[in-house]
Amino acid sequence: MPPAQKPSSPCTGVCVLEPVTGLCRGCGRTRDEIAAWGRMSEPQRRTVMAGLGARMRAAHLTPPEVALPS
Repeated sequence: MPPAQKPSSPCTGVCVLEPVTGLCRGCGRTRDEIAAWGRMSEPQRRTVMAGLGARMRAAHLTPPEVALPS
């Protein structure tokens, strides 16, 4: 049996929520998204991750390079 794949995550280890936007400075997720991450399906995670760069740019945060698993 092949080993289970680790769930994808945009976490960069910089876990600080911006007080104005409510977005994490490191990954751009909201508090609710961070809290629900472990319960989300892989397709749901990929959907959130696909929009993080644009979300962070709109909030004038520097988006990390988030590589989606293939």
